[in-house]
Amino acid sequence: MPAPAHAAPSAEEVAVLAKVAGLPVTPEVAARIASSIGPAFSGFSAIAGTLPLDLEPATFTVVQNEAGR
Repeated sequence: MPAPAHAAPSAEEVAVLAKVAGLPVTPEVAARIASSIGPAFSGFSAIAGTLPLDLEPATFTVVQNEAGR
């Protein structure tokens, strides 16, 4: 099964996420952020969804401790 395609975030999505995080940015800054992280999304798209990582960092220690038993 092929890895799912993950599109790089748009400037609008970056602006919304920044605002939710309490760090609102101008549209120009959001565009710069989106264009700078876009290549990272493209680079990882080949392995997206294939790594055994827990998406919730708060449970990382719990998962590691369970794996060690």
